[in-house]
Amino acid sequence: MVMKRRALFFSGLVGLIIITAGQLRAQDGTASKFSAGADVYSNYVWRGTKYGTGPSIQPGVKFVTGGFTAGVWGSFDAAGYAEADPYFSFALPFGFSIGLTDYYYPGLELFDVSTETGSQALEINAGYGIGGLALSANYIFNEAGGAGSAGGDKYFQAGYSFSSFSLFAGAGDGWHTSDGKFDFCNIGLETTRVINITEKFSIPVTGQVILNPEREQFFIVVGFTL
Repeated sequence: MVMKRRALFFSGLVGLIIITAGQLRAQDGTASKFSAGADVYSNYVWRGTKYGTGPSIQPGVKFVTGGFTAGVWGSFDAAGYAEADPYFSFALPFGFSIGLTDYYYPGLELFDVSTETGSQALEINAGYGIGGLALSANYIFNEAGGAGSAGGDKYFQAGYSFSSFSLFAGAGDGWHTSDGKFDFCNIGLETTRVINITEKFSIPVTGQVILNPEREQFFIVVGFTL
């Protein structure tokens, strides 16, 4: 019964992605595109919490067709921290978007969807952007003991981009805070500079200053994109 439930869950998810991508491709008429890249950061800080130890390599592979994007993003470091997150999203009219992210940590049983030891934390993502303003709302709807989600975990963030930097503030509960209660956990500033190596090759360098008032922690993160 458990194996049947796992198979139905993953086959249904994959089927939904394939069908939706096909429909968007047919309706939009835009050529599909695969791409790959990687970021290297001094450390991995996500929503105000540091994961792993030391420098982090964050590869990503994605497929884009029309308003549909699907891909896998990961973060890995030399100390053994590993994360690989499949996701997909839809760009909607008037600056809205919606998507789903599956947080998975290599080393856990991939097809374990139980509440006690489950390895898949599934999060619905919704966003809105206009001009320099960006808003996002995120909701994890399943309990997965292995991944660490309690079910019902929420996170909201607002940001605004200026000409040379951006500001952001985020608050959440569940696995975003030390006691699971809703609080501000991710406040900071980000700036990016492009370093020109040759006429045809440049490297974007990003710096972040991050404060987590709930955990009373402060970070500075620098990274570049390959």
